[in-house]
Amino acid sequence: MRSPRRWWRRRSLRFRITLITTTITLAFLFGLAVLAGRALGPLLVGSVDEELASVLGSAAPVVAAGELPAAPRGIEVRVLDTAGDPVDGEAPTGLSTAAIGELKAGLAVTAEPGRADVPAWRWQGWVVTAPDGSQRLVAVGAPMVGFAEAVADGSSWLLLAALLGALVATLATAIGVRAALAPVSRMRRSLRTLPAGRRLPQPEASDELRALAGAFNALLARQEEATQRLRRFTGDAAHELRSPVASIRVQSEVAVANPDPTLAQETLEDVLAESERLTALLDGLLALARSDAGELPPSEPVELVTEVREAVARLPSGSPPVRVSAVVAAAWALATKAEVELVLNNLLRNACRYAETQIVVSVLAARSTVRVVVDDDGPGIEPEHRERVFDRFYRISDDRARSSGGAGLGLALVAEAVRRRGGQVLVGESPEGGARFQVSWRRYREQGAGRLS
Repeated sequence: MRSPRRWWRRRSLRFRITLITTTITLAFLFGLAVLAGRALGPLLVGSVDEELASVLGSAAPVVAAGELPAAPRGIEVRVLDTAGDPVDGEAPTGLSTAAIGELKAGLAVTAEPGRADVPAWRWQGWVVTAPDGSQRLVAVGAPMVGFAEAVADGSSWLLLAALLGALVATLATAIGVRAALAPVSRMRRSLRTLPAGRRLPQPEASDELRALAGAFNALLARQEEATQRLRRFTGDAAHELRSPVASIRVQSEVAVANPDPTLAQETLEDVLAESERLTALLDGLLALARSDAGELPPSEPVELVTEVREAVARLPSGSPPVRVSAVVAAAWALATKAEVELVLNNLLRNACRYAETQIVVSVLAARSTVRVVVDDDGPGIEPEHRERVFDRFYRISDDRARSSGGAGLGLALVAEAVRRRGGQVLVGESPEGGARFQVSWRRYREQGAGRLS
């Protein structure tokens, strides 16, 4: 069985707005009709009382003067003694003793008949003193013909009017919502047929539709940029993968065609080297793909001085000597151990590839950041290449790009890993004349219970 919330979410926006408006309008109008129906009876009685009070005001002075007042049409004027007996020569009024008491007190009285075919009467009275000194009760009354039917019919008509009002509100809301959402429907149709590179036209009014069109255009721009970046990445990756695969195939074919053990051993060594190059390339591509997919594990404190020393120890034999200069005993960065290892491994391998005699790695700590600086004494990087050296598959066609066997992904991986943690990677000139790579992370400082800062 579907839950009401799920059923509600599956309805269209037009349906939900119309239903909410109709429900609120219907509840309000029905409540108003009920209140008006309840007030209809007192309103009719009040109008009768006003007319009776007017007649009573003109009849009381006449009785006080010792004369019988004239009765207007539809209203009965009676002169009674204080006991309720008539003194005007007319038939008894039929009022009870309690009703006579209320009339003498100046209160209005509704006399209910004993039969269904006789209407109720509304009475008002006033006690005056006749010329002979006797007390007389002047009572004026009028039949309330059709009172109950008027109240019932009025309540029914009010409820019907409330229903019609809610129906009109429903139609008006449906038409209004349809007109309001028409530009959105046109925008949706335009998106379906929008050519590549084009943008949605923005409305002239500075309203929500203009903001929505602007958001769509920004989304289209980001999507096209991502598509172009993916195409370039796919093309570069295919090109880079083709080279080691082709080399492995050619060398394997040579080994098969020439069963010389010496040549086969040399060929296997070349195949192994190309396989290692291919593995490194695939690992880099997978790391970049995970980064593009937005995978970001939670950060943790990583001690950089220890990580730098371990990264230096992992360098292959024959690498240039590396000197570690740590200004502080410990520098904690907000990252992950795997990310720091990736950054240090690539920076040190890059430095080993181009250094002439030595490499210097410095670890520095500031108030909010920690830095690792890698200097080499190689050919360096020209200023015009420093902006693009962190692009994927980018190589420098100068002395620094001499047969390194790299795929142009190492520095791209460094920049991506640091950027995702809010850090920064800079390249410049080292004091030895070579290249200087500087990486900074946000600093972790333990305060009290160990808060990340």
